[in-house]
Amino acid sequence: MKIAIAKEVIVLGQIEIRYLLEGSDTKGALALFEVVVPPNVRVPAPHRHVTYDETIYGLAGICTFVVEGHEFPMGAGESIFIPRGAAHEFQNRGTETARFLATVTPGVLSPDYFREIRALMSAGGPPDLKRLSEIMLRHGLEAV
Repeated sequence: MKIAIAKEVIVLGQIEIRYLLEGSDTKGALALFEVVVPPNVRVPAPHRHVTYDETIYGLAGICTFVVEGHEFPMGAGESIFIPRGAAHEFQNRGTETARFLATVTPGVLSPDYFREIRALMSAGGPPDLKRLSEIMLRHGLEAV
């Protein structure tokens, strides 16, 4: 049995990602991480997952997810399922910090993805979009 304790906080701009379970903890069944999104911060561009599904569960605040062009404001105690291949994005349009859990099935998205994105974004100047696309594809995502 695995007790879920955040191993590391990965900061991307003002967004925080805390992995609780990695695929290596669950024999590849799932990965679980918490995402903290302050109000009105820059969030990931629209993208889709090629190799996995994602289920989101709201913990605090409200994040608005746009999935295939449809808006879903999601608050604490609410959930949304994003099937692989569905174009989506999210943002916190509210006045309080939003928090949610993201479950990836199967557990193929590791913290390495977020670490690589952080390194790219921290390199100075505008991000290299070709390299960003390569990182995304290597980890099962593609920009929309």
